[in-house]
Amino acid sequence: MKVVSIIGARPQFIKCAPVSRELRAVADEVLVHTGQHYDDAMSGVFFRELGIPAPQYQLGVGSGPHGQQTGAMLTGIEQILEKEAPDAVLVYGDTNSTLAGALAASKLHVPVVHVEAGLRSFNRRMPEEINRVVTDQLSALLLCPTDTAVENLRREGVTAGVHLVGDVMYDALLDTADRAQGASTILERLGLTPRQYLLATVHRADNTDRLPQLAQIMTALRTLVDTGLPVVFPVHPRTRKQLGSIACEHSDRLLLIDPVSYLDMVRLESMAQAIVTDSGGIQKEAYWLGVPCITLREETEWVETVERGWNRLVGTHPESIVNAVLTAGPGRSGEWPWRRGEASQAVARILDHGFSEPTVVGLSGSRSLQGR
Repeated sequence: MKVVSIIGARPQFIKCAPVSRELRAVADEVLVHTGQHYDDAMSGVFFRELGIPAPQYQLGVGSGPHGQQTGAMLTGIEQILEKEAPDAVLVYGDTNSTLAGALAASKLHVPVVHVEAGLRSFNRRMPEEINRVVTDQLSALLLCPTDTAVENLRREGVTAGVHLVGDVMYDALLDTADRAQGASTILERLGLTPRQYLLATVHRADNTDRLPQLAQIMTALRTLVDTGLPVVFPVHPRTRKQLGSIACEHSDRLLLIDPVSYLDMVRLESMAQAIVTDSGGIQKEAYWLGVPCITLREETEWVETVERGWNRLVGTHPESIVNAVLTAGPGRSGEWPWRRGEASQAVARILDHGFSEPTVVGLSGSRSLQGR
């Protein structure tokens, strides 16, 4: 069996790493990198640290408006699929690369496999929500990370091809967490003390492209710095560009740094007192690592993290952000119902069985990083 896997952004590189290892044991994988994230800090270092095979195809699309970027990806992916004639196309998550891969495959009548299917924020302002809803409608196999994702699809009338497999990002984190503690020197380079700093990330269009929202977030971070807590802020290129459009007071304790590698990010997350973010992936990683998370949104796809008390949704009002950080504490202990590697193994197993395996439920065992 031949599978074309489409990746293009940092979260997809992380998800791809454990899946590709398992998939290549049972199938011929052709890896396509759209170039949605393209420089070394946003792409190359992830391939090296996570041991991802070099892509057979590099589209080099780069950044740009949604329509322009997705259109360029469609053109390139379609040409590759016509040449490779795969049995399936595997897409991850909710980016423009995801949507382009699903559209190109479906128009050529190639089955689409969606890893991380069924997630919903129920906020159609988010381009990610549009991407994931359309991709799910086009997919022959919908591989869900949680029971909630399965239920979301059921409510939409989608039950055929739905499988509960677990979260492949969990596999990637467990593969990396111990190695990050020994290999990363990010805390030493920045002069940080474990559990005595905050980590912040902001990249969602709702927060970066709407300057009043971004200004409120920066006001909150400066207020937190004034309480004596250093704030480490790896700045996404789009966010850095927007910061130039708002008044931003300088502080030596507000560390605006370039994007960091996966090993550095895992160590920063694991050693933080709390994390302030609008990232879906970091919400999950914070939960698995047992670090309180304050999410700069009004909703989340990862409702389990909120229900168990590790994640608080606060929007972008400065007072709400600051109060949430200053009162943040551990949530309820709870076991993640999968062992390391089970999600990635399930993805490969389902593909190997030629789309015929029944829904994967009741996977036994668990392992949690909480309380490490």
